[in-house]
Amino acid sequence: MSVKIIAKDCTGCGMCLEKCPFDAIEIVDNIAQLKDNCTGCGACARACPFKAIEVTRKAKKSTIKLEDYKGVWVFIEQHQGNIHSVALELLSEGRKLADALQVELAGVLLGDGVEHLAQDCFAYGAEKVYLIDGPVFKHYRTDSYTNAIVEVINKYKPEILLFGATNNGRDFASRIAVRINTGLTADCTELSIDPETKLLQQTRPAFGGNVMATILCPKHRPQMATVRPKVMKLCEPDYCRTGEIIRINSSVKEEDIAAKILEIVESASKTVNLEDAEIIVSGGRGIGGPQNYHLIMELAEALGGVAGASRAAVDAGWVPQYRQVGQTGKTVAPKLYIACGISGAIQHLAGMQTSEMIVAINTDPEAPIFKVANYGIVGDLHKIVPLLTAKIKELKESQKAQNTDKTAACSC
Repeated sequence: MSVKIIAKDCTGCGMCLEKCPFDAIEIVDNIAQLKDNCTGCGACARACPFKAIEVTRKAKKSTIKLEDYKGVWVFIEQHQGNIHSVALELLSEGRKLADALQVELAGVLLGDGVEHLAQDCFAYGAEKVYLIDGPVFKHYRTDSYTNAIVEVINKYKPEILLFGATNNGRDFASRIAVRINTGLTADCTELSIDPETKLLQQTRPAFGGNVMATILCPKHRPQMATVRPKVMKLCEPDYCRTGEIIRINSSVKEEDIAAKILEIVESASKTVNLEDAEIIVSGGRGIGGPQNYHLIMELAEALGGVAGASRAAVDAGWVPQYRQVGQTGKTVAPKLYIACGISGAIQHLAGMQTSEMIVAINTDPEAPIFKVANYGIVGDLHKIVPLLTAKIKELKESQKAQNTDKTAACSC
C-alpha cells in the first residue's frame, strides 16, 4: 500500500502521529510528513478526522504460469532418522490426489544421512524423493529448511505441497508460503481434487468448528496445506516398490544461518502420547469435577490405554491441556475410543470421529456423541465406568491364571 498526505486538507492536529504504530510521521510547519520508515499500514488514514490522508492499495498480480506447476509433494518430516507418522499418512493421501490429477507423487526429505528413508517413501506411494542431505540439515531450523526447500520449489515447481500440522510443520509451511507468495490452509481435515477445475479442495473447521470451510487457491502455486496427524488413513505399504532419488546440492551453508544449536535436551516432563495410542478413554464435563477423573484414568490403565479429555474438562481446569482431544487439542484415531460424559460437540468430534470403534457413555440419550458411536450406553458414568474397570481387571486376572496353569502343565 502507498500513503499520501494531502497538504491542503491537513491541519497538523497530530491525530495521525498518535496512531502511527511505527513513529513514521512528523509534523513540520503544521503539516504531517511521512518518514522513510512508513510501512503503508494505513493506521494514520483511519485516524485522520479531516480525510487528509489517502491510502492506495496496489493488488499484486501473479506472474506465474499455472500450467508450469505439476505434481504432488509431501514434506517428509523426520527426527533422528525416524519418519514422523504424519508424513506417511500424507503420502497415502497424496497418492490419491496424484492419481486424480494423473501426476507424480514425490517426497521432499531433508536431513543428514537420511537417504535410507527414501525406501519408506516409495513403499507408501511416492515415485520420487527430492533428497537434500547434509550436516546443515541435521536438526530442524526454520531458516536452513526454508531456504533449501524454496530453492527446490522454484526449480521443480510442484502443483501441491503438503505438510504435517506438527510444531515444525506449522512453522515451516507458513514461512515458505510467504516466501513464494502463495496461500496456505492450516489444519485441514479433508483433501480432494475438484473434478472440473482440478483445484485442490482444502477442507477445515472454521468459526470455532461450527462450519466446515472448503478453501481454494486458484491463482497461486503451489497449493499448500497442513494436515493434523491421524486425520488421514495410512495405506498398506509395499516395500517392493522402487522410485527415483533426486539429490539436491543446496546452496545453504552453515555460516549463512543465524540460529545455532548448541545442545538438545530431551524433555523429561510427564506427558502422554494420545496420537499414537490404540486405546483412549476420555472424560468430559459429565465427570463432575477433577476429583472424579481418576475413574477415567483407572479404566484406561485397565485397558492398557491412555486417558484423554474434552475441551470442557480442560477449560474447567480439571485435566491438563496435553490430554485434550478435539479441534484445539489432539486429533486421534485409535482402535478403541471410549467417551465418558462427553456430549459430542463438533469441535470434539473433529478430533476423534475417525476412530475404528467408538463407545459412548452419557446420561442424555439425545447427545450428539451417540450419532458417531458404534455402541452407546445411556447411564451414569460414575456407576458404569467402575463396573467396566472391575470387569476388565477380573477378566485379565482370569486370563493370567489360565496362562499360569498352562505353563505349569507344560512344565510337568
